[in-house]
Amino acid sequence: MILVYTNKLTSRVQYTFQHLFENILKTPVTVTCKVEEFVAYSGAKFSYLKSPLGNEFCIKCHDLLFEQGVNDVEVQVFEWENIECFFSNGVKGGLPFDLFAASFYLLSRYEEYLPHVKDEHERYPAHESLAYKNNFLEKPIIDIWAYKLLDILKEQFPEYKFKNRTFSYKATIDIDVAYAYKNKGMARTSFAFVRDLLFLRFLNVLHRLQTLLNIKKDSFDTYDYILDIHQKFNIQTTVFASVGDYSTFDKNVSYNNSQYHSTIKRLADYLTIGLHPSYFAFNDEKLIKKEKQRLENIVNIPIEKSRQHYLKISIPETYQHLMNLGIVEDYSMGYPDHVGFRAGTCTSFYFYNLNFELKTPLKIIPFAFMDVTLKNYMKLTNEKAYEKIGSLSKEVKKVNGTLVSLFHNETFSEKGIWKGWTLLYERFLNHINTKVNS
Repeated sequence: MILVYTNKLTSRVQYTFQHLFENILKTPVTVTCKVEEFVAYSGAKFSYLKSPLGNEFCIKCHDLLFEQGVNDVEVQVFEWENIECFFSNGVKGGLPFDLFAASFYLLSRYEEYLPHVKDEHERYPAHESLAYKNNFLEKPIIDIWAYKLLDILKEQFPEYKFKNRTFSYKATIDIDVAYAYKNKGMARTSFAFVRDLLFLRFLNVLHRLQTLLNIKKDSFDTYDYILDIHQKFNIQTTVFASVGDYSTFDKNVSYNNSQYHSTIKRLADYLTIGLHPSYFAFNDEKLIKKEKQRLENIVNIPIEKSRQHYLKISIPETYQHLMNLGIVEDYSMGYPDHVGFRAGTCTSFYFYNLNFELKTPLKIIPFAFMDVTLKNYMKLTNEKAYEKIGSLSKEVKKVNGTLVSLFHNETFSEKGIWKGWTLLYERFLNHINTKVNS
């Protein structure tokens, strides 16, 4: 066990030390305010103070973990040993910044409580973030800091045996639109035919006719492939299914459609099923509840995982709605417009509510990249997208973290912009499988 002394034990201190030591470094930690306990302890220990008690190893602290509420905190980023840092503490020859305060700032999404300009979908955009502005968004910076601290602790306490964690990968799939042409109903199908004809999209007309006449398989019906590929590589996979009502931003088939029910049930037999709340549900608890009940009625098991459609989260309101409804894991922590680590970590963590100053029971599973981000927002070619995925994977592997990806069922359709993406995905899975087993 690592013992840490500080002169004020707050929920922020406990939360942050637990994430860095127990979640990332897999090392038990106890924080105490009792000087006599700290002095008497003969194991690995250090103080977290403005200045050391004596000649013990001390990490000089910033005020952030001892405050309450949200304030206009000054953040100046600098570089130390080729890695970005902030909350300088003036130390030379050791840790020159308070990595615990800096980690809390990112984990709690402190900057998202501050005034900012939202995008057209009421989301916090990547370019508003400290990480994007200072070019460390594509690094799991908190995990990197934790490993820097580990190196220092190993020097200070060579007799202490630290545990090692291993790299892992989690696949997630969103079903925004279950079928390209089928099961849309007479009105929607007729309108689509007319629209394609008006815009001279004759190939779409042909494909729609062939699909509706069962001459060819619906291009978005890639569920056999999804099941086969993830079973082949034995990958932990969660599928988030949309069961919301039709709207401008929710284009799925009816939640009552029997074929869609069969598809969800078949996926649930082999993979984990989560809820994909509709576009307007991010700030509407009653709507999330209705959709959660719909999905539970289909699969006949409690739904405990979610990811917001369009990645719409309003912190802390959306997370509070999810907790009130029994959701225990959320996978929305990422940006739609840029790849990387929105909360600065590739390690799952519990959401900290700054309004109530408490650690909540909602586990946040951050993802590193999304197919739509690479293709639509960043406008990358298939090869450049693969290189970007490889770069992010490498960063996670360096810290033995967990890489989480976000793909859609239509990504494997080999249609339009997704031409070649089944091959890209299989290359990626082969690459990941090599890393997991290395």
